[in-house]
Amino acid sequence: MEQKWWTLIAVCVGIFMLLIDITVVNVALPSIQRSLHASFSDLQWVVNAYALMLAALLLTAGSLADLFGRKLIFEIGLVIFTAASLTCALAQSPLMLNLSRAVQGIGGAVMLATSLALIAEAFRGRDRATAFAVYGAVIGAAVAVGPLVGGALTSGLGWRWIFFVNVPIGVGAFGLTLRTVADSRDPGATRIDWAGLVSFSGALFLLVYGLIEANASGWGSAKIIGCFAGALALLGVFVVAEHRQSRPMFDLTLLRRPAFAGASIVGFALSASMFSLFLYLTLYIQNVLGYSPFEAGLRFLPMTVLLFLVSPIAGRLTTRVPIRALLAAGLVAVSLGLLLMGGLNASSGWTALLPGFIIGGIGVGIVNPPLASTAVGVVPHHRSGMASGINNTFRQTGTATGIAALGAVFQHEVAVRTLSGLRQSGQLGAVMHATHGNLNASFASGSTQTLGRALAPAARAALDHSFRVGFTGALDEVLLIGAAVALAGAAAGLALVRRSDFIAQPGADAAPAAA
Repeated sequence: MEQKWWTLIAVCVGIFMLLIDITVVNVALPSIQRSLHASFSDLQWVVNAYALMLAALLLTAGSLADLFGRKLIFEIGLVIFTAASLTCALAQSPLMLNLSRAVQGIGGAVMLATSLALIAEAFRGRDRATAFAVYGAVIGAAVAVGPLVGGALTSGLGWRWIFFVNVPIGVGAFGLTLRTVADSRDPGATRIDWAGLVSFSGALFLLVYGLIEANASGWGSAKIIGCFAGALALLGVFVVAEHRQSRPMFDLTLLRRPAFAGASIVGFALSASMFSLFLYLTLYIQNVLGYSPFEAGLRFLPMTVLLFLVSPIAGRLTTRVPIRALLAAGLVAVSLGLLLMGGLNASSGWTALLPGFIIGGIGVGIVNPPLASTAVGVVPHHRSGMASGINNTFRQTGTATGIAALGAVFQHEVAVRTLSGLRQSGQLGAVMHATHGNLNASFASGSTQTLGRALAPAARAALDHSFRVGFTGALDEVLLIGAAVALAGAAAGLALVRRSDFIAQPGADAAPAAA
């Protein structure tokens, strides 16, 4: 086999591993919660620590690869990711797990930032198109099988194995990369944009931390106001720093192109709506409806399989249907899917989610291919790497801020609604007395079973019913917000993405369809 195909295999193995780790974790969260006695905010950080590092370091990792060599940086990313996977598996506390997840995100950012450049360097002509198609299929497969693999490992071997399995895979991918991948770098690369890295990652961390901690500390507290003010100030520093750089990691002038700005908004909206809500849907299916991790993974399968099947069809449609129409239609379907998942009540079963899963999966499948082609198709060829990195950064930022913002609403609503139900049942006093007032921390994550054991039968029944009413009502609330975010993204895509912004790329077979 030619060396270039070994390069593709090595890169795809690494990318499959890092992307599947985004989705496998979701169905393991309730098991992690029980094993490590994690709070609701701890569960948010299990996902967000990974997404934050991906968002903060993608562009910097691309700069490092240009400067020191893409093969070397990809190998370093594999080592970091594999070692962090081992520490995740061995974690004995939520803090250790979340710090390890953050390090995993660093390794993931390094691999993701260099993967496309390694493939582009190894392939030319028609083989390059084939290689990118395989790469896209691997990404789709990782998303599609993630919940099922995570559920199977968690139910069969325990949640730690979703991280343990990365170790032999990572070692194998490292050996393959070392022996078969050719190195490349950008001869024009000069230095790392440290000012941009520190200010952007700092702003993102303060924003997400403030959103996650706001309910516990109080929205008007000095700590939370300080977080938001600091995030805004650092964002201003980032903008100034990037304007002053001769080779910025984030060229802000790209956002002056309406189509590029539209693609960035679409990527953010997709992640901040559908993908951010996976956490809350998983908690509902497992902790409220009582399904095992594997059973939960099976119930996500209609969405993920449709996503995988629809994506290649949408990719072929980009030469026949206006891209802005595909982006808008896909996000409208996502919005409709989230609305269809709503309307839940205390007696709802998982099938109430099924129509929304189907429509939402189709919507995500429609959006992904034209979104990727737009991000790189509206900039000059030599800037396609940065453009792809910026779009991925917007996606991961959408996930991190979406989970945090929706979580703030969800945590507040589930507590208010559950306490209201207990008050109406006349059992609030009995429940508060038996549990020593330790209620709010358990509501959002759905872990009320332990509290219920200390209650008399009447109070236990009242807590169970009120909690189901409160949880489903809060879930309906964030599903509605997610639907609105997706709809806003659809409007932005339709309004901003135009054919006139697309640039003919070297070796392109067909241009996007006219707007």
